[in-house]
Amino acid sequence: MTPLRLTVLGAALALAALTGTGAATAAVSAVASPAAVAASTAAAVPLFTDGYGLTLVPEDTEVHSPTDFTLTVTTKQLSGKHKIRILLPAGYDADPGRRWPVTYFLHGGGGNVDDVAAAPALHSDSMITVVPDGGLKGWYANWLMQNTAEGAANWETFHLTQVIPFIDANLRTHTDRAHRAVVGLSMGGFGALHYAQTRPDLFGHTAALSGGIDFGKWEIRGAVLATELNLSGAWCAASSSSGSGGGTCVGHGPYVDSDAIFGSPYPVFNADRVWKAVDPAAPANLAKLSNTGVTLYTGNNDLIDVHTAAASKTVHDRLGQLGIPSRLVDYGNGASLAPSCNGGHNYGCWAPAFADYVPRLEAAFATAG
Repeated sequence: MTPLRLTVLGAALALAALTGTGAATAAVSAVASPAAVAASTAAAVPLFTDGYGLTLVPEDTEVHSPTDFTLTVTTKQLSGKHKIRILLPAGYDADPGRRWPVTYFLHGGGGNVDDVAAAPALHSDSMITVVPDGGLKGWYANWLMQNTAEGAANWETFHLTQVIPFIDANLRTHTDRAHRAVVGLSMGGFGALHYAQTRPDLFGHTAALSGGIDFGKWEIRGAVLATELNLSGAWCAASSSSGSGGGTCVGHGPYVDSDAIFGSPYPVFNADRVWKAVDPAAPANLAKLSNTGVTLYTGNNDLIDVHTAAASKTVHDRLGQLGIPSRLVDYGNGASLAPSCNGGHNYGCWAPAFADYVPRLEAAFATAG
């Protein structure tokens, strides 16, 4: 299709879009004709074209600021429309000869792409940040069952074989693993480690915040089942930015079979073989991170993070046994991290955790040249 240039309706949108912690508070869709673009003196976001199985829905594009916008796409891998929010460094337009590292942020269960507004450190002037839709309960997986109320649900294929090359084709990115990171929290913490293990050729850095990263723990498997059955509870309320007061938790979508994503969770006659195969804490999977920068953050001060703390410690210890360095930050009740953090499963902790992590990631990108 013909590329469309998207105009920005006012500089005030940038402030409005970033002050909330829930869904974007002032998103405006604006798709201009070529004539209008030529006449406009407003800043414009980059041109995007279809590709890699993704078809743009231009009328649904949201422009929050010249460096913060959301595309909507369709793909045969997923039912319905899906958003990709993109945060550009301030100097992206001013330095047209420069290429940039990219960080992919994976949101939590019950969340969406606008949750990134609750972690402002991810909008960096040293890198591009891409926030692809992960579904209310996608679990960053290709589901075993494709005929549920969710319809087609190949999230892993969508992210790894469609979104990443689509971004590289449309933006000035560094495409080597040393300049690409995948980070996430809660459900997205699982996704970040799983993707780094599945495609070490793509990602040189990964970070999991309060991640569901040990499928050997029944509490973590139970969290997956709760999302399948749409039992919202604390996981949904805290894992989305609504958990820090920014909006209303919308749950995890329609009820689906409890075996829909990874199959049976019960270790009887190897029925749980998919769970074990994708378990980020499995030594065979951890061994794939031998050349990857690994960082883990967690509190331990509520009914959720007490389990993510145990999972993070297991991953950290097993990496050490394999001779693979990693950084674990267990901030306990949150006092050592930030005044906003109570050590629980929420953006009051995750935002300062990202504020600690992003400068370290920027330094790693810079060292890579």
